[in-house]
Amino acid sequence: MSALDEPLKKILGGTTAKVMAEQLGLNTVGDLLHHYPRRYAERGELTRLSDLPLDEHVTVVARVADARVLKFNNGRGQRLEVTLTDGSGRLQLVFFGKGIHKPHKELLPGRRAMFAGKVSVFNRKLQLAHPEYALLDGEDGEEAVDAFAGRLMPIYPACQQMASWKIAKAVDAVLPSAREALDPLPEALRAGRALLPLPEALEKVHRPRTKADIEDARSRLKWDEAFVLQVALARRRMAETQLPATPRPLTPGGLLDAFDAKLPFTLTEGQQKVSREIFDDLATDHPMHRLLQGEVGSGKTMVALRAMLAVVDTGGQAAMLAPTEVLAQQHHRSITEMMGELAEGGMLGGAEQGTKVVLLTGSMGAAARRQALLDLVTGEAGIVIGTHALIEDKVQFHDLGLVVVDEQHRFGVEQRDALRGKGKQPPHLLVMTATPIPRTVAMTVFGDLETSVLDQLPAGRSPIASHVVPAKDKPHFLARAWERVREEVEAGHQAYVVCPRIGDEEDAPKGKGAKKKSAEEAAAGEEKRPPLAVLEVADQLAKGPLAGLRVEVLHGRMHPDDKDAVMRRFAAGEVDALVATTVIEVGVNVPNATAMVIMDADRFGVSQLHQLRGRVGRGSAPGLCLLVSEMPEASPARARLAAVAGTLDGFELSRIDLEQRREGDVLGQAQSGARTSLRMLAVIEDEQVIEAAREEATALVTTDPELTGYPELRTALQALLDAEREQYLDKG
Repeated sequence: MSALDEPLKKILGGTTAKVMAEQLGLNTVGDLLHHYPRRYAERGELTRLSDLPLDEHVTVVARVADARVLKFNNGRGQRLEVTLTDGSGRLQLVFFGKGIHKPHKELLPGRRAMFAGKVSVFNRKLQLAHPEYALLDGEDGEEAVDAFAGRLMPIYPACQQMASWKIAKAVDAVLPSAREALDPLPEALRAGRALLPLPEALEKVHRPRTKADIEDARSRLKWDEAFVLQVALARRRMAETQLPATPRPLTPGGLLDAFDAKLPFTLTEGQQKVSREIFDDLATDHPMHRLLQGEVGSGKTMVALRAMLAVVDTGGQAAMLAPTEVLAQQHHRSITEMMGELAEGGMLGGAEQGTKVVLLTGSMGAAARRQALLDLVTGEAGIVIGTHALIEDKVQFHDLGLVVVDEQHRFGVEQRDALRGKGKQPPHLLVMTATPIPRTVAMTVFGDLETSVLDQLPAGRSPIASHVVPAKDKPHFLARAWERVREEVEAGHQAYVVCPRIGDEEDAPKGKGAKKKSAEEAAAGEEKRPPLAVLEVADQLAKGPLAGLRVEVLHGRMHPDDKDAVMRRFAAGEVDALVATTVIEVGVNVPNATAMVIMDADRFGVSQLHQLRGRVGRGSAPGLCLLVSEMPEASPARARLAAVAGTLDGFELSRIDLEQRREGDVLGQAQSGARTSLRMLAVIEDEQVIEAAREEATALVTTDPELTGYPELRTALQALLDAEREQYLDKG
């Protein structure tokens, strides 16, 4: 067993190891060596007290300015208040009860110490309650001073039960094992790119003597992550090319030609180019694996439908998977409308080269479901659209040739896999996403898929004007927003009003809506009100600013039939304003809806706002999107909204989004293992590393697919693809 696989409890003792395992997910020596410092404090350089983040665990080094014991509760209780200063700001520490004796003796004015704790707010002041501390001067502080004065102090991602310096002590205990670390990078690559050997990089990242040490270590460790991940993806791409698939070449004079002939418009250049890429892939004898990215409304469904028709022409079947029933029903409606009599194969009045397009969802009646299943197994239905009900064991296909997955990140890999098993040979796969993903993220997360991008809007789609409405600073702007909605309705159009919450929760909101107060609000000393709710807002609008208009609600807890009825009425123009949650985020297509007001817009992510906005301006009239927020003008939240209002380019916005949120969320949606494998690599900042690693990985896998010449790399891959991820990558 290598030294890096040693369990921590052997080296650090049970209690420390238990906290590390439970709180930080660190179980072995190797795990701890890869728990890198978040940043480094220089001698005398501190987390400036003026920059403390609320609700985070921090480590600060500061001097005691004053300390005093205060009595409360009629003298029965006492607390010690200590004020710290570091020149940039002040911070209060507070200790209660018996816990005050030791700090009262030790934390004397003028003394300097390291403090760790969670930053909270009391009486509008930032404070640490009962922080841990270590003195940096005086009798027991000699070693601490040396350690502190002599080098860059690593500050580790910590938790309440385990302060940064305790982690540093634990790292000291395991650091000698770093010498035995196996180096996954091939020697030639390492030398060619002048990268440090791995043991040296680990030593320098944890105990740097200079800033250059940190840089060298980081660039080496980034390479490890990027390269091992790219090798895994390159091997998957290679494995795909070895799988057999039934080629589905274009068949002239079939369903596709008939469909194209009746299209009332010409496809955009982008649609034609992407269609060609897809048709070329379908004609080969290994499975297509393509990611189709496109802005909301760029015509992805049209491209996917043409691919499905091409497969039906070869005698195969195509399945389209949607994440929700509402979406599946919509796709079914819009595809049957687009196809007209071509979707009525075998029926009276249907075209002779037509096919059947069936819908399969969980809430269908038994008879309709039986008929749909029958049409699939006999091959009568060339196209099936459904939710994951398609994946159940009972569903059998005559000859499944193509699977189209809509909104990838809402769809698990296991599900794609189960569906894939339904073909006689692996079917071709087209994954669609409307959340534009920057190229590097796509390379990191979907590196096994070829990517096609649709970036122009079809003719006849109108631009969307977006504006931020600062409801608190300028209430008259909000009043004007409702006037604008009335104007749109008077002009014969319709509007959406989106809220973050439904509003029939029995108890306090949990989960996403129940965000903690942000540091901005805490500093302003404000209690955050709960997010605005659909039911309340709809009620207020119907009685107030939108009185006299037909206002209805739509949210996820309604019965599917009720949801559908509301959507149908809205689509038919019988509802003027639809007050909804983000259920409308994906795929709702009502060309007559021109205005959208998003309440509490600061509570949505950038990509989500962009997604929502794409629901208006789908017809010939221009769209209007109003982002309502009560956040102060200088806040980061408002800057985010300004970015959304400032550009309609989803790729640009997804970069902004990523830079702000880091990629954990983006990768987390799509790749169960990514979060744990990327510790050093920042997908947006490290574009060059990722691209270079991808080239090197592809070249290496092409010459040695089994990695026989690279035993260390094989070991690193096994570690990256531990059981859970192995399964994940196999199914990707």
